Amino acid sequence: MKFATPEYLYLLFLVPLAIVIYKYACYRRNRNIKRYGDPQLVSRLMPSHSAKRSSLLFWIPLLAMALIVVALARPRYGKGKTTVTTRGVELVVALDISNSMLADDIYPNRLEKAKRLIKRLAEQLKGNKIALVVFAGDAFVQLPITDDFISIEMFLESVSTNLVSRQGTDIGAAINIASRCFTPNDKIGKAIVLITDGENHEGGAEEAAQKAAESGKKVFILGIGTTKGGRIPLQGGNFLRDREGQVVVSKLNEEMAMNIAKAGNGMYLQVDNTNEAQKILSDQLDRMTKDETTTDVYTGYNELFIYPATLAFILLLLDFILVAMADIKSRKKINNEK
Repeated sequence: MKFATPEYLYLLFLVPLAIVIYKYACYRRNRNIKRYGDPQLVSRLMPSHSAKRSSLLFWIPLLAMALIVVALARPRYGKGKTTVTTRGVELVVALDISNSMLADDIYPNRLEKAKRLIKRLAEQLKGNKIALVVFAGDAFVQLPITDDFISIEMFLESVSTNLVSRQGTDIGAAINIASRCFTPNDKIGKAIVLITDGENHEGGAEEAAQKAAESGKKVFILGIGTTKGGRIPLQGGNFLRDREGQVVVSKLNEEMAMNIAKAGNGMYLQVDNTNEAQKILSDQLDRMTKDETTTDVYTGYNELFIYPATLAFILLLLDFILVAMADIKSRKKINNEK
């Protein structure tokens, strides 16, 4: 089963947050009740209040919300499966998303230029398997290795400098994580393409590149930016400044990038406002050892979103009925007292 729009699943992170807030509210309510007197006595003074009903009125809408999120993500399963045989390589792209990648020396900025390059590269290398790693001060896998171009394009759209909170450029960590993304197939060519401006290098990168090369993976470094450098824009039209108030100019560290590429048995290429770097990289990848791979491709899909959507509707209807019943019960009690 796959999701047609899996980005909606991020909304499920709101579920544990809502539970924490609810539990805290219950704790505050119970504490306040104890201040008034014995909880059992207070409960008798409020016969219209039902703890079980209050709990249901929280959990039912929460579950319905989670089901609506799943429906929005459009779960589906494939039908009409066919097997496609291709010859290609496995490629892991490690993309620098530190704040310096927002520098304006490359149009429209370094990060957007890198994302466009990756998209064109993926289009050109259809049939190959590609993974995406993002890094700054930390690194993590944004997209496991896949030949699904739609997923690659979708995950690229969500990449921004906000994905990693710790700033820096830990290239060594990015290479180590990228090295673990490949399949066990030893016959197929494997390459790590690391796109970075080299700012704030934290060490260990050459060792990581050498280790990757020893395990049969080539490490290509795409240095994005210029040696002249560029300013890092901030919201409101201002630019990043140092402690002395001077505008920070982020410059491409070519020497470091070359050393890493050499240690990784790969190649260093500078990315400018042309597409020359992509053309050279594509040529280098095309020369690598290739093996036939088989992939199951679905010619159609059955949509499953109707099931969680229907269940969510039933739960919301039940919630409405419970609220209505509680209101009727409360009105009857008031009338009887009169």
